[in-house]
Amino acid sequence: MQSHFQAARRRLLAGGAGALATSALAGFSPGAAAQSGTVELPMANGRRNLVAFPEKRPLIVLTTRPPQLETPWEVFKEGVITPNDAFFVRYHNAGLPQSIDGDAHAIRIGGNAVAKPFSISMAELRTQFKPVELVAVNQCSGNSRGHFSPRVTGGQLSNGAMGNARWVGVPLKDILARAEPMKTARQVTFDGLDTGVMGGGDFVKALEVGHAMDGEVMVAYEMNGTDLPMLNGFPVRLVVPGYYGTYWVKHLSDIQVIDREFDGFWMRPAYRVPDNDCACVEPGTAPAATRPIGRFTVRSFITSINDGARVAAGQPITVRGIAFDGGQGIREVAWSPDGGRVWREAQLGPDLGRYSFREFTFGVVPSAGNYDLRVRAWNRSGQSQPMEALWQPAGYMRNVVESVRITAA
Repeated sequence: MQSHFQAARRRLLAGGAGALATSALAGFSPGAAAQSGTVELPMANGRRNLVAFPEKRPLIVLTTRPPQLETPWEVFKEGVITPNDAFFVRYHNAGLPQSIDGDAHAIRIGGNAVAKPFSISMAELRTQFKPVELVAVNQCSGNSRGHFSPRVTGGQLSNGAMGNARWVGVPLKDILARAEPMKTARQVTFDGLDTGVMGGGDFVKALEVGHAMDGEVMVAYEMNGTDLPMLNGFPVRLVVPGYYGTYWVKHLSDIQVIDREFDGFWMRPAYRVPDNDCACVEPGTAPAATRPIGRFTVRSFITSINDGARVAAGQPITVRGIAFDGGQGIREVAWSPDGGRVWREAQLGPDLGRYSFREFTFGVVPSAGNYDLRVRAWNRSGQSQPMEALWQPAGYMRNVVESVRITAA
């Protein structure tokens, strides 16, 4: 299947990038995809297949229908921008669009709280509005769910359901302004072309109208300088900076401004967290009240060296990693060689924006022995990461200080 897709890619390049993505999934069978080995996941999460889906390098497969593809950890060693062909994929619905006309595709804007509903094609979106660019992380709400203890239900993801990209598109507020929202407007809902096959129903998400009009929420049609990959939402998706990926609706086709609180399945009961300061409860218990999941918590990871690695004693090594949060921006990263007893300051790399991964580095010359390397980030509001993992029954928002154990010999 991989060689067939590569041949199709070469044939379609003559028709432009839009033509390529239009047919990327036509006739594709996950079972026929090119498999290229397996990967052992930590925390007893088992061995997973690495499979190359259309427009993707081999990614870790959690499920094929709907596709849930996790980015292998080695990708994060390549830099702070995640390549399109390695960007994670997460769908809830198995009914994926098989072909889309990248120019004629239209987004409907309406609802009972706008004065002038209208429809706009992709060609018009690209030419009638001023584009903006933003570097932002997209992270699945359940990223790292497979590390929860006690175990929780849901896809047992490791840490690779996240990625950082340069998004180009149109501020949502500019599109909504043309529809003239009324004073009664309360929320804005978003729907895409994927459809439910069994359970859950249509995947529709909602934002408060003030959030939708903040100028940062984007209707994006480019990702890292090219069209969106089909599996990441071609030809257009919602980008909600700092918020979990559940709001980043793919194949965006319908926007409704409404005068009430939307209560569809994917807002209630799905994607809700305990309504308290830590969004957590005692393991094995249920929250008394919940709220919709929102912004990222602060996170940091060592990326340049793997847990369990052996290094040469007495030889200097430079350790690299990434940190991010929900939009305040990273102020500081500290590192510890001994499991958190002693902390030292790491060096921050270039700032690509407050929604982007921020690289950090630190140097160490290890003597012979075992080391428990840890990193901890703080954002500009002083929020940080817990030393002990918090728990909730949905397995969302994990952000504990991670441990990378190495041996110097």
